[in-house]
Amino acid sequence: MITTRFLRQFLAVSAAAIVLGGMATGAELPAGGPGAPAGDAPAMARQDRPPRKVLVGTVVGGNGVTALPLEKRLQRMDEIVDEIARRADRDFAGKPLDLVVLPEFFIARPGDSLTATTVRLEEVQARIAACARRHRCYLVVPMLLHEAGMPLRYSNAAVLVGRDGQVVGIYRKVHPVAAQGSDILEGGTMPGHEFPVFACDFGRLGIQICFDLLYPDGWDALARQGAEIVALPSASPETVRPSLYAYQHQYYIVSATPRDHAAVYSPLGLIDAEATREGAVLVEQIDLSFALVHWEAVLQEGEALRQRFGDRVGYHYYRGEDGGIFWSNDPKTPIGQMIASLGLTESDANVERIRRLQDAARGGPPARP
Repeated sequence: MITTRFLRQFLAVSAAAIVLGGMATGAELPAGGPGAPAGDAPAMARQDRPPRKVLVGTVVGGNGVTALPLEKRLQRMDEIVDEIARRADRDFAGKPLDLVVLPEFFIARPGDSLTATTVRLEEVQARIAACARRHRCYLVVPMLLHEAGMPLRYSNAAVLVGRDGQVVGIYRKVHPVAAQGSDILEGGTMPGHEFPVFACDFGRLGIQICFDLLYPDGWDALARQGAEIVALPSASPETVRPSLYAYQHQYYIVSATPRDHAAVYSPLGLIDAEATREGAVLVEQIDLSFALVHWEAVLQEGEALRQRFGDRVGYHYYRGEDGGIFWSNDPKTPIGQMIASLGLTESDANVERIRRLQDAARGGPPARP
């Protein structure tokens, strides 16, 4: 959600001062369009694909960024991404940095109205592109966007820039917030109207922004389009809803915030890694060809796989949750093949198998009220 200070800035503008209408234009790539293919996820099951390591970075950016002029914010962007790249090189030598997510409202100007605070993409595009090219990574750069053309429109947006510095697409926040007692959405921003999924070279990326957390439609839409990672630029450090959506849809979520907490949420709905200090960066490696396996005695909480495959297998097992997330470190042996060697399948497949046994034993599904 939006901080009280930011709401005061946004809601100070008069609704009559802003002309609303039409849909946002610019570099948006809708689901199904170039760079953002929609439809079914890859035909091969996730756990049967070779390992797909992705190195992601995020930050607890600090509330002070919102008071900085535009040039200082761009400098801060460079500093953060530089630091994330150094951390990646230190902790994951030889693995390229893939994705960096910055907090909501990161690129804007200080001020009391959208006319003052918003930025046209062409004003900053060259600078953002240079940062992405310097580190050969994708950047999710949130900004208060002054849309091109007329009528006058503003968006709370996140610009996705590719490794080559080109704009891959833009997500415009579908659910901007209005303070209680006010009918103005974030000072007069235009709500977005779709939930694109972007085809990156490491996998399929969706984006949600802050107050989108309170509405399940976007998270559902991204899952239906096969999103594997969801970037969550936010002004709120909340953890319960990101955990819920990650678990429900079995994708990773990478949050970036100005305060308290930025994290990588696993498809088990648990926090894989987190940063909690203002200014702290976080770098984490994930694998998109994972398998989720519930407790079975033969699994030995993952130790049976370790004994059989050694360092060729990796996992986080959570004893209190009676399950874990597993991945392969061997390009020749998918994690599905590894767990099958123990006579096991992923949790969902096993749950469905047992449901069929239950229905067969009782002569049909249980009665529902």
